[in-house]
Amino acid sequence: MTAHDSLVVAGRPFASRLMLGTGKFRDHHVMRDAIAASGAQIVTVAIRRVELNAPGHEGLLDRLDLDRLQLLPNTAGCRTAAEALRVARLARALTGVDWVKLEVIPDARYLLPDSLETLRAAEVLVGEGFTVLPYVQPDAVLARALQAAGCATVMPLGSPIGSGRGLLTAALVRTVVEAVDVPVVVDAGLGVPSDAAQAMELGAQAVLVNTAVAEAHDPVGMAAAFGLAVQAGRAGFLAGRMEVRDHASPSSPVTGVVRLPDPEVPLP
Repeated sequence: MTAHDSLVVAGRPFASRLMLGTGKFRDHHVMRDAIAASGAQIVTVAIRRVELNAPGHEGLLDRLDLDRLQLLPNTAGCRTAAEALRVARLARALTGVDWVKLEVIPDARYLLPDSLETLRAAEVLVGEGFTVLPYVQPDAVLARALQAAGCATVMPLGSPIGSGRGLLTAALVRTVVEAVDVPVVVDAGLGVPSDAAQAMELGAQAVLVNTAVAEAHDPVGMAAAFGLAVQAGRAGFLAGRMEVRDHASPSSPVTGVVRLPDPEVPLP
């Protein structure tokens, strides 16, 4: 990597390619320390956690260094485009931030995003001046449509939200990477740092994690590990991987090798 290899979202450069969610941490102190350890510069927060003065929610924004961090409110919990539009507008009114992670998820079992409703909401929000980062299924056709609509990124899932099953959609994520020019951010389902490295090696420009860090035995240590994995995966992608072969290929030259006689021939 070079000093100029920055993640650029909506014209703004970021040194870190790891985004971090703020949910599920046991308290705000651990959340804050994990963010610092990860090196993340973009953090997501469900707008209902800002809006509601419920136990565990109050003071959330006060714990975030918003002079250093880009806040990314999300529309978690919205099931339709109409609900997402209402929450995104509320988020901008409450925070003064026009970035939004767009989530439209009517499926309660697998938490899979609704492609049509997401695209509809994205078109409206871009028209209203939002910087839209949509959470989507890994669909190259949809990704191109979202880019055409003016979205700042596309964020395909690696596997179902919170499952920790890793990058089950690797082949499809690769098609999204090849389909669009905006940054591809792999979001959801990554469970361990090697999952993040794999996503970066495929050519994703960034990853977003939450549960894998928040539910780790040592969230701060895991956050730091994800930060390192993203750097390693990006460096590997830029270096260019070796050709995959169906057969073995010796790493040392075979010429000039000293060979012993056939074992069936007795030595003199």
